[in-house]
Amino acid sequence: MADPRAGQPALPSDLIDLDAVIGAYYDKRPDPANPDQQVIFGTSGHRGASLDTAFNEAHIAAITAAIVEYRASQGTTGPLFLAKDTHGLSLPAWKTAIEVLVAADVHVFAEYEDEYTPTPALSRAVIVYNRGRDSELADGIVVTPSHNPPRDGGFKYNPPNGGPADTDATGWIAARANELLGDLGAIKRVPYEQARSKVEHTDYRSAYCEDLRNVVDIDAIKASGLRIGADPLGGASEQYWEYIGEHLLPNLTVVNTVIDPTWYFMTLDTDGKIRMDCSSPDAMASLVANKDKYDIATGNDADSDRHGIVTPDAGLMNPNHYLAVAIHYLFGNRPGWASTTAIGKTLVSSSMIDNVARKLGRELVETPVGFKWFVPGLISGELGFGGEESAGASFLELGGRTWTTDKDGLILDLLAGEITAKTGRTPSQHYADLEAEFGTYYYARIDSEASREQKARLKALSPTDVQATQLAGDPITHIYTEAPGNKAAIGGVKVTTEAGWFAARPSGTEDKYKIYAESYRSADHLAHLQDGAREVVSAALQG
Repeated sequence: MADPRAGQPALPSDLIDLDAVIGAYYDKRPDPANPDQQVIFGTSGHRGASLDTAFNEAHIAAITAAIVEYRASQGTTGPLFLAKDTHGLSLPAWKTAIEVLVAADVHVFAEYEDEYTPTPALSRAVIVYNRGRDSELADGIVVTPSHNPPRDGGFKYNPPNGGPADTDATGWIAARANELLGDLGAIKRVPYEQARSKVEHTDYRSAYCEDLRNVVDIDAIKASGLRIGADPLGGASEQYWEYIGEHLLPNLTVVNTVIDPTWYFMTLDTDGKIRMDCSSPDAMASLVANKDKYDIATGNDADSDRHGIVTPDAGLMNPNHYLAVAIHYLFGNRPGWASTTAIGKTLVSSSMIDNVARKLGRELVETPVGFKWFVPGLISGELGFGGEESAGASFLELGGRTWTTDKDGLILDLLAGEITAKTGRTPSQHYADLEAEFGTYYYARIDSEASREQKARLKALSPTDVQATQLAGDPITHIYTEAPGNKAAIGGVKVTTEAGWFAARPSGTEDKYKIYAESYRSADHLAHLQDGAREVVSAALQG
């Protein structure tokens, strides 16, 4: 149930005490024996709050030291690109990482203290640096908890492929970091005021923005005169959209240029929290209210790996709807891509994408949740597009080479401008065409609280744990605990019928579990699917 203040402006009582959050980062010491205070890598790095003793100086020193050991074990001897977003804990963690990296004689490339770097800009920097190299490859660290609330911090590792580290890497790093939590004296550090002089400044922004012509038809957008409103939601993309507006697209307006770690200007998310989720109508309420001012309006989360598309005719698009439109457009308008290039989607994304793939005659590769599963295909060019239901995606350059191997909210935003400029119709109008062809699909996600033990139980489900034979009155056709595209465990379960499906999995970043469901019939049928999903999950959690 939505909070009664969802979509309304934040009040002073909603804001974090920034001094307390940063003070706790330095003052609180995690107990290595307490599971709630250990390093845990979810779908995209370690996240937590300093006030909960889950994201503190000790954690970051230990994780960075573990990354130093890991990269050495993998023969990664080139520079490390370091980046941060605008969360209050990001700068302190960035400084801690520099102290450890410099002490380990790692050559660090980073922005200045008052600069912020989107996740895709770091991924792009790693890709470009390593292109054509066989040795001394670079890797990267992004200090970000993505769209999480202002009190949280996050820290993730991107190996030389430029994308999120796989589970083998994160498992090793987390295990070693937790060992080091019990032996912090073994971690070498150089005081930041000394270490900073050893860091080489890199201009992520100019390189990334000027490179955009290689992945999106910037000239077509500019020539169209489209009025574009870009809302960074107080995140790392703000400085990038400013650059794009000044140098590439003169009709682009940065809707909000404020960067403040309390995010006082946000409207509250569905659960009443401040959360920079550009796929949430409540978090995006301010931009949606001004949708008629622009031909296309866009949003990004704090590290800019997610996109939100707002059109005058439909408001905020459902992320699944936009993914389907983006795929349909790209595979019909990228002659530089190979005819064998496939489409990647997570198995909790809309089945409308399946329809689009069949129409295009392209292979569809379904993976578990987590962008890391798309990295090999985007590196090799076997995937032209990889996308998640949570508004994260990336795609190849115009000529078919790798652009990024991490989610890129900026290029998905700009693609909405390209689609509108070159077709004369908004992405939401294109989705209406898909609905006319394939029917209306009803999709929703529900989040519920879950303990660590319940999440573990849900993650370990097997098909035999689902005793039901029917779902919302229809026979169950398949029960999946592995993704069809790569046979990897999905960390939960997906149950399908001829009329719809649901999937349930624990959150990788919060103490919640998620139920995704989609009906090919009606909103009422979707509600029945959700009820059936709750029964299945409840039985599993009690078991």
